[in-house]
Amino acid sequence: MSVATQVAHHRAAPPAPPPGRARFLALAEVRWALLALGLFALGGVAQLAGAPAWSWWALYLGCCAAGGWEPAAAGIGALRQRTLDVDLLMVVAAAGAVVLGQITDAALLIVIFATSGALEAFATARTEDAVRGLLDLAPDTATRLRPDGREETVPARDLAVGDLILVRPGERIAADASVVAGGSEVDQSTITGESLPVDRTAGDEVFAGTLNGTGSLRLRVTRRAEDSVVARIAALVEEAARTESRTHLFVQKIEQRYSLGMVAVTLAVFAVPLAFGATVTDALLRAMTFMIVASPCAIVLATMPPLLAAMANAGRHGVLVKSAVVMEGLAAVDTVAFDKTGTLTHGTPAFGEIHVLAPESDTDRLLAAVAAVERYSEHPVARAITATARSRGLTLPEVTDFAARPGRGVHGTVEGRVIAVGAPREYPPGPVGAPVVADLAARGHTAVVVHRDGRPAAILSVVDTLRADAARAVAATARPPITGTVLLTGDNPASAARVAAAVGIARVHADLLPVDKVALVRELQEQGRRVAMVGDGVNDAPALAAAGTGIALGRTGADLSRQTADTVVLGDDLPAVPAVLALARRARRVVYANLVIAGVFIAVLSVWDLVGHLPLPLGVAGHEGSTVIVGLNGLRLLRRRAWTPD
Repeated sequence: MSVATQVAHHRAAPPAPPPGRARFLALAEVRWALLALGLFALGGVAQLAGAPAWSWWALYLGCCAAGGWEPAAAGIGALRQRTLDVDLLMVVAAAGAVVLGQITDAALLIVIFATSGALEAFATARTEDAVRGLLDLAPDTATRLRPDGREETVPARDLAVGDLILVRPGERIAADASVVAGGSEVDQSTITGESLPVDRTAGDEVFAGTLNGTGSLRLRVTRRAEDSVVARIAALVEEAARTESRTHLFVQKIEQRYSLGMVAVTLAVFAVPLAFGATVTDALLRAMTFMIVASPCAIVLATMPPLLAAMANAGRHGVLVKSAVVMEGLAAVDTVAFDKTGTLTHGTPAFGEIHVLAPESDTDRLLAAVAAVERYSEHPVARAITATARSRGLTLPEVTDFAARPGRGVHGTVEGRVIAVGAPREYPPGPVGAPVVADLAARGHTAVVVHRDGRPAAILSVVDTLRADAARAVAATARPPITGTVLLTGDNPASAARVAAAVGIARVHADLLPVDKVALVRELQEQGRRVAMVGDGVNDAPALAAAGTGIALGRTGADLSRQTADTVVLGDDLPAVPAVLALARRARRVVYANLVIAGVFIAVLSVWDLVGHLPLPLGVAGHEGSTVIVGLNGLRLLRRRAWTPD
């Protein structure tokens, strides 16, 4: 059963043990390792105390059985599939030691091997816990509002799309939903990574598992439990665990050949000394030691755990990286292309300036008249003008004879005078207003001309305001090894240049259709660039798909862009872009470091065994130690401080 499916059922099952000691002891590998260790300790005491040989032999054999039966069974299963499991080689080496009468060495080998496997399993479980723990963020129950207004407590998993729920102060939100009524601050740090609570009022989206603040919220459920953001995070990381990275696939490709070659060399290590007069015992011990230290266990573990740990960390901060291949791709990016509207800017126009052309006009009175007409329009520019008038405390007069002409403007009668508002091409600004319109256009503003009784009366401007964190996010993104940032927008050149200058992007392409953005992304790729495209809207979806890595800002972005992108920033948090790029680069460095660590251990121990005398227990300790080191090294990427730009 997938993690997403488990969301609807996991509360009915017994709760999983928490991370830490209980989680450690809950693992079967840990329990068998502890049993093996206990039997080994009893065997050692019996041997040192001079007990009959059969007693400590029995304890040591029990130790070998407890610690070795699982890898032996797995290895035999692999042989049936015509693959060679390196764990089976460890068991074969221990069995060889028993045959030679080296029961203490055999038991020690199994204890170290089993302990390493237990630590490995715990490291893997820690990564899984980081993801699956998200499923426990949402409460078990919710307060649903019936059509007659009465409240009822229902299991959160039973909520359906369209249900109305009530969330009181201090409660966790039980489902992804939109605010219908009420207002409050919501702590979304567990989902989006935002450090401060955000205000939520009617029309805003909230996520399951987030914490309501001091106000009450009436919400309408927008997603079922299995489709919620937390479920999608968990499901994507689980899916990524099955989607192996290119590096891991390469390691797997050579693993079988390497293992077969290692067995051939092991036979030679046994046969050659034997041919030159070595005893069977010495030759066999050397061969078994070589087989152990040359096994590529640590190399196999070097790649996927760091990438999955990085994905889990990103998920905790509201960034969905859809596969381990994508995480590797993020690490390789050297050029980032940004969309403008809705990505670097808020995507909604805000009131800029008002220039009164008629000297006898009162600015506030004229603005109130314009807002009175615009309040009947659904256009974003109209909403910006109306909101500004209301924020200034202006009283809007009554309007008669209102009419709207799509694409041209609106007009109506206010206090006996006809007020018409629209674009300069529809309502010429006249010789006095023309320089004002030109100046506004040069500064990247959109001019709106007001006519009163057929003559120019004022020029207003609206502007798509820059995000407060845009410049900081672009600067953090542009650090090496990123060598270039580009702005791709369908907006006019003046507006594009204004935004680019404000955030520090030198290369700008404006007046682009979606197909033009795709062409420019491909042009960069043909130049050898590894491009990441950052966007939020439907018009960005083709470019997100064309780029080596597409990053969609998810809260305001369209469903199409989120589905097309390889990485989704759920909280619409632009600084998360450089953070996830830096995290991906850290994961790549950890993978490379792990491969080096594993390779050095194998090389040193193998050479030691071939040209010198490497004791079997020391070889086992070195081999298993390298496996534990690379596993724990990968877990470093689960720490919160790994989520910061380089």
